[in-house]
Amino acid sequence: MRALRAVAGLVLGAALLAGCGAAASAGGDDTPPKASTESAPSPAGSASGSGTDPTTGPTASRVPAPGETLVRVTRTGGFAGQTHTLVVKGDGSWTRLDAKARTESTGTMPEAGLAALRTALQEADFAHLPRVATGGPTIYDGYFYAFVHGGYEVAGDQGSLPPALNRVVDALPSFTAG
Repeated sequence: MRALRAVAGLVLGAALLAGCGAAASAGGDDTPPKASTESAPSPAGSASGSGTDPTTGPTASRVPAPGETLVRVTRTGGFAGQTHTLVVKGDGSWTRLDAKARTESTGTMPEAGLAALRTALQEADFAHLPRVATGGPTIYDGYFYAFVHGGYEVAGDQGSLPPALNRVVDALPSFTAG
């Protein structure tokens, strides 16, 4: 009975996340990458027999195509209360947007920087992060971050971000010019 409840909870949670992702991405380029047609090997002792691990999510290890969004991060707040969004594509190209979603600047990450970002995203394990990180110290004039990666959305105040998400922030291009 416990196993049935756990599976039902996972299915319900996945359905809720899928619904949130579809609503949030209408009209934007932050749609999650298409699901891979390859299936991951089944974990030892898996009862599913389907060849995929239901706990890892559909895009946990899939590399997006060059034109697909790898990660989208919006940072709001700070002393000046500004909003900036970074959209990084699978090929390392990035776009910085202002609060009205107007392009401020574009660029391409160096190969080493893109590799560091991919590693940080993989280690962050978005599928197992809380949707909203809480509990950290209040940082007055701090930032609030919202991340979209691999079909998952997570957010939190600067002082509440898990260390893995801080590594993602550190691997991103600058949120401001200069």
